Amino acid sequence: MSNFHAVFEMSMPIRWGDMDAFGHVNNTVYFRYMEQVRISWFEQLGFIGGDSSGQGPVIVNASMEFLKQLHYPGDVIGRMSVATPGRSSFDTGFELVRADDPHTVYARGAARCVWIDYAAGKSVPVPDLLRATIERAALVKAA
Repeated sequence: MSNFHAVFEMSMPIRWGDMDAFGHVNNTVYFRYMEQVRISWFEQLGFIGGDSSGQGPVIVNASMEFLKQLHYPGDVIGRMSVATPGRSSFDTGFELVRADDPHTVYARGAARCVWIDYAAGKSVPVPDLLRATIERAALVKAA
């Protein structure tokens, strides 16, 4: 992910209920981890949970590469990166590692975010604050 720039990281508990009948974290839960990292980043920036603009992100596609099984108990760390935004969209990348094994990537994912006007159901430009945050991350990486 060379054109991606790290912007956020968080730890989440692996819950007993995240596992399936095969004794490992169910594949669908990896997408939930990815979602929580993304939403927490948006919350930190002030774009979720109190925004009254009627605008926000939607995911138009998402993918996950499952590299190693996660098991309860433990904590998973989600690392998020973003690519330079277009007019109304930007790509996000994710890595999931265990807190007790931070050098092993257990899953790698991606999602494309499109900024929309919810009432109109149409894309709108990525907000200036969000664009600036992503561009700042690119500058830090280049330094």
